Amino acid sequence: MGTALTAVRGKSTRRATSPRSAAKKRKRSPRLKAEALREFGTKLRAWYRRNARDLPWRKTRDPYAILVSELMLQQTQVSRVLDFWHRFLQRFPSLQHLAEAPEGQVLAQWQGLGYYARARNLHALSRRVLREGARAWGDEPSGSVASNDASVGKESSNVSHGTGRDDLRATRPPVAFAADGTPSWLPAEAEKLRRLPGIGAYTAGAVSTFAFERRAALVDTNVARVLARVFAPKLNPKRPRDFTVLWQISEATLPRTGKASWTHNQALMELGALVCTARVKRCEVCPVSRVCRSSETKRTASKRAKSVR
Repeated sequence: MGTALTAVRGKSTRRATSPRSAAKKRKRSPRLKAEALREFGTKLRAWYRRNARDLPWRKTRDPYAILVSELMLQQTQVSRVLDFWHRFLQRFPSLQHLAEAPEGQVLAQWQGLGYYARARNLHALSRRVLREGARAWGDEPSGSVASNDASVGKESSNVSHGTGRDDLRATRPPVAFAADGTPSWLPAEAEKLRRLPGIGAYTAGAVSTFAFERRAALVDTNVARVLARVFAPKLNPKRPRDFTVLWQISEATLPRTGKASWTHNQALMELGALVCTARVKRCEVCPVSRVCRSSETKRTASKRAKSVR
């Protein structure tokens, strides 16, 4: 999509467009003021530090554990995921353990969560990563990984028959390290994560920011709703073109550092889950109501109604 979102810091250059296309472009691409972005981020993160729920996947930086939580949370309520997440990680504590297990065992452990394609994709991802290493997301092998290419055939056999776990760990060194130093067989970059089975744009951004503390944007249903209401009430998150604009807004709101982005992204999701919900807008307790365009419209309508009385 050709639209571009920029914070208003000074003069900007524009290409000549027809009045009709220019009007359409203005409608689709709201201009974001730098001071509003700063206030939004500062107040949002401060609110999160005071009000965040105590969720176990927020206490780890293990990329595998976070990936499992993100896939389970798709189309499933947090309260249901809590027990399943713990049990799944007890049964398959690492990507290697998951890769070595038959698909039937993985599906049995997933039973009760539904949407079994998530489990199949996760299992396929684990086997592909253990079998191919960095090639799984399109990187050429280099360094220590390249020196172990001769063992890929042996490794693939180990994965298929559920044996040789120690050999797998020895022959496929980690490709990255999480923010807390945890070795990872998953890449840190969102664009590389997206090349793996079952990982879309949101999940890639979530793993990148929550495990590796990278400065990565993410937009799920909750985040899309919050960003649309705050910055662009006329956008419809269900419309693909508008959803693309919401991704651009999400990127524009990110703080400068990856560590702050971890808090920021968690806070965005938390606000959508607890305050700015699909059914109720709790504007009276919302930490960003001062910069929210939907809240401003609501306040204006209320004032007009009072003046009429």
